Amino acid sequence: MEAIKKQATRLREQVAKQQQAVLKHLGHFSNEGIIVDEAELQCYQHLQNLYNSTRAAKHFQKNIVRGAEGFVSISSKQMEILRKLADECCKYGAENQSENNYVARTVLQFGASHNLMENEKEIFLGVLNDQVSKPLRALITGAPLEDARHLTHRYDKLRQEVEAQAAEAMRRRSKTRDSEISAESFMKLQAAEARLTELKSTMMALGREAAAAMSSVENQQQEITAQRLFSMVDAERCYHQHVLTILDKLHAEMILEEQLNESALQSATTQRDVIFPPEPKNNTSNGSENHMHPNHKDAHKDALYIAKVIHPFDAQAEGELSLFIDDFVVVRQANEGLAWLTLSLRFDYSTAFTI
Repeated sequence: MEAIKKQATRLREQVAKQQQAVLKHLGHFSNEGIIVDEAELQCYQHLQNLYNSTRAAKHFQKNIVRGAEGFVSISSKQMEILRKLADECCKYGAENQSENNYVARTVLQFGASHNLMENEKEIFLGVLNDQVSKPLRALITGAPLEDARHLTHRYDKLRQEVEAQAAEAMRRRSKTRDSEISAESFMKLQAAEARLTELKSTMMALGREAAAAMSSVENQQQEITAQRLFSMVDAERCYHQHVLTILDKLHAEMILEEQLNESALQSATTQRDVIFPPEPKNNTSNGSENHMHPNHKDAHKDALYIAKVIHPFDAQAEGELSLFIDDFVVVRQANEGLAWLTLSLRFDYSTAFTI
């Protein structure tokens, strides 16, 4: 009996030494489970941060894709409406062209300019689709992210196994503290601790692999997201710059057409007033038109006329005036029905209309 007791004591001491060695290597235990060493804890926390970061980036990328695709869809419908309006304007302007119809010319310019602007928008929407939505969607559903998340899930599952195995090892160890341990119990304790060591080693290796994969995915997400946002901003900036250039040109053309139309109207009014001067007011009650001008034919004897030069003339003799096409001249009838006397030429509207 004494020999058996001595052998049991030696076994108990041996187990205690092994327990201390295992605890020193793995960490220490509590009633709540395993508390692993500092390196494993840092790996676990780092993986959690990476997982949260990549998940938030994935959701943000989904929002970008959803917003870009929605914008493309709505803008495409708007483009159909605006292109139809532009085509109608071009059709009206082309079918109603005339020398005096400045509205038709303005409408034609309006339609052509809006067609150009819709072309620019189509380019912008193409950039959003090809350089923003598609790359981000490919990144969201890509293999690197799924593989990294799969490694993280495996690590979490293995960590739970380590905690369960640590609890089993601690339960078996607690049975050897206050009672004599049998050889079978000792073997089971050694097996449990060996299994715990193996799981712990596998968990650490898998944790490092998962952390490296998640870090790579995080860097890729940050880089590609920033690049796609820059592409979107650059495309929108170019679109607005080109549209502004088109609008500035259209605005200048419309102002010019309006000024030309006002000048033409003013010229026509002046010519009508010169050729047909207003009748003098009749201050008598009997309605006689000859009270102030008894000779009606003499009233128009010295009438002035504005004429536009349609054939050039090169002065050769003294007293002759050189005329160029589109010059305006003021003439007075010298001999009724026979000759005309040129009074002025090559003057602007402001001087001509005050004569």
